[in-house]
Amino acid sequence: MENNVLNGMDRVDVNLRDEMLAELFLNQMKRNKILEEIDQSLKNKDKEAFLRLTEELKSTS
Repeated sequence: MENNVLNGMDRVDVNLRDEMLAELFLNQMKRNKILEEIDQSLKNKDKEAFLRLTEELKSTS
């Protein structure tokens, strides 16, 4: 019985799985870009950009 459940999980719609993986990848890339921009705003001592970017980062979580 347990094997049947596990085998069923392996059969998740490939398109759905790929779509989910792509979405996770894009979200991670977006977070990385925002983090880079936050680092740059700190280097530039740009408080407005820092505050805007940290709010944007919170909304991606």
